[in-house]
Amino acid sequence: MKNKELKILLSAPRGFCAGVERAIEIVEKSIQKYGAPVYVRHEIVHNKFVVDDLKSKGAIFVEELEEIEDKSRPVIFSAHGVPKKIPKDAMNYNMTYVDATCPLVSKVHREAENLHKAGYHLVLIGHQNHPEVVGTMGQLPEGSIDLIQNEDDAKKYITENKKISYVTQTTLSIDDTKDIIKILKDKFPNIKEPAKDDICYATTNRQMAVKNIAKQCDLFFIIGSRNSSNSVRLVEVAKKSGCLNSQLIHSQSEIPFDLIENSNTIGISSGASAPEILVDNFINELKNRYTVSIDEVEIIKEDVVFKIPKKLN
Repeated sequence: MKNKELKILLSAPRGFCAGVERAIEIVEKSIQKYGAPVYVRHEIVHNKFVVDDLKSKGAIFVEELEEIEDKSRPVIFSAHGVPKKIPKDAMNYNMTYVDATCPLVSKVHREAENLHKAGYHLVLIGHQNHPEVVGTMGQLPEGSIDLIQNEDDAKKYITENKKISYVTQTTLSIDDTKDIIKILKDKFPNIKEPAKDDICYATTNRQMAVKNIAKQCDLFFIIGSRNSSNSVRLVEVAKKSGCLNSQLIHSQSEIPFDLIENSNTIGISSGASAPEILVDNFINELKNRYTVSIDEVEIIKEDVVFKIPKKLN
């Protein structure tokens, strides 16, 4: 019975960003060049479907280099970036490594290093234990960078250092960082800002696209993994922008048909590490039950491409 009509507002841009596409390509090209297996330190990107697909092609995922039994095999560092000691450890093991760190994350690493060299004490706005945060903090000597996760942290933050500067995790919500930065600027009028906003273009675009349609939706679904920071932020953005019934659809999710039954318009987007096939599959599930009309609402065209390392060409 397909009598219920359902309008889908499909948010664009959504899904893979240039950093994710590059990271996946690096793993695939490494397998072509070096043969299987190649090791990947940490999930290359935070998406189970992508990780499982690469496993089937010959990638083995580990959390630490010590776990790699055959050190003659190459290892790839994930898109989130790694602390400085990891490439050094790989060299000590005589391992071949390929760095798939997103160039926008690398930019934050260089920024942090340059500020540290210029005598600044750093504050990193980000989420504890997220691999990107671990990687950025690991660019600098211990004690020279402090983590601030939320507005409370910012309010309580004290430092003796006269010269302070901040950088941010690239996948945060623009609105959240804005509020934290305001508190820091009020407390430390001389705090130095990054030359350019650290929140990446893809995070910004996906959040703006969701904001643009959230008010018109009875329900909003973000396709992405639970450990994907930018996907989880998109759910928050949809809620804050006028669609309180917003939720993440991840690999273990049951589709909440009971909620869909009572909705006329639903919004759909996907995190920067979620492949489009997951969006297609989700929409096909809805088409099996409802008469669906789809309106793709694009706010900006993305044409960013990041080159892969020369040694893989």
